Amino acid sequence: MDGIARCARYAFGPNRLHLCGPDLNREVLAYINEGATDQGLTNILKDFQTLYPYLQQIAHANRIKDPFDPRVIEAYWIGNQLLDTIPPKTYYRHLTDNLQIQKMSPPNQMHQLKDKLAQGALMHHSFHVLNIWRRTGHHDIEHTPDTIDKCCVTWGKVLKVSGPTLTVSRQPILGPPKKQKIIRQLEHASLLDDIKTGDYVSIHWDTPCEIITPEQVANLTKYTNLSLQLADQHA
Repeated sequence: MDGIARCARYAFGPNRLHLCGPDLNREVLAYINEGATDQGLTNILKDFQTLYPYLQQIAHANRIKDPFDPRVIEAYWIGNQLLDTIPPKTYYRHLTDNLQIQKMSPPNQMHQLKDKLAQGALMHHSFHVLNIWRRTGHHDIEHTPDTIDKCCVTWGKVLKVSGPTLTVSRQPILGPPKKQKIIRQLEHASLLDDIKTGDYVSIHWDTPCEIITPEQVANLTKYTNLSLQLADQHA
């Protein structure tokens, strides 16, 4: 799967709920269903105001020309070694200069954020969700525990495949794994046709994104836990 197609699978969950990105979720779903990518899908993903700047920054810091390189997509959503190359000062400038975080955060929270970056915060999707305090995208409001859990990418082990429904043992952000049913088929478009019992799947806003390996599960857990530990400092 190329990087653009992979990114679309993660972006689709919040996009279909009108939370992030342009109001083109039917088009995104059509691309996913057809397994196709072109400049049209690329342009749609570039319009995600928080997502795309992160991809640009991770790619630039690692001297990767294409922000949709599969390694960059994996770094942001799952986590990999590309994140380790980005200095705290670079991340801070990204948040203030590119995303203008200071405009929606009081000074004390900006001081806390700077301290977390000095302690090793990385440009993983989970850090932004757990430590920026307010939702980005179309809703300038504070997160709730439920929306944080849905917005962070989590993983589940497939227990049962029943038509469009997957029953998974999902690892939430907090607490032990729990059994949950998620839909892999929306409006006659099937996600993950080849999934089977025992597979691991990444999940974003109750939408299955892709089958992931045990190593990727370990990385997702590692980078999410780091973000969570930093968030807990000022909970």
